[in-house]
Amino acid sequence: MEQLLAEYLPILVFLGIAIALSTIMVAASYIIARQRPDSEKASAYECGFEAFDDARSKFDVRFYLVAILFIIFDLEVAFLFPWAVSLGDIGLLGFWSMVVFLGILTVGFIYEWKKGALEWE
Repeated sequence: MEQLLAEYLPILVFLGIAIALSTIMVAASYIIARQRPDSEKASAYECGFEAFDDARSKFDVRFYLVAILFIIFDLEVAFLFPWAVSLGDIGLLGFWSMVVFLGILTVGFIYEWKKGALEWE
């Protein structure tokens, strides 16, 4: 049991160093840098609406569409990595099942493209 716990020691050391360095860096930025936000820093940046507005204000549904499309294609990449690593073990059935999966996602991508979900007017 002690040997098993000893194997986790490098991870704990790494975690401790990471926490210490990040704490030092954040503290140093507060000590060294000027903390005077102006109107330019508080203005809206790439989000399309004011940052300090009412939280219940309505905004364009296209933000949701872009987020959903990102999640779909991000999950596709998440499935591709383990598939590529184990491709030699899973054989032709695994290969063709992934081809079908990618085909379905491609059809969905073409549908979204034709419907104009990727267009930002």
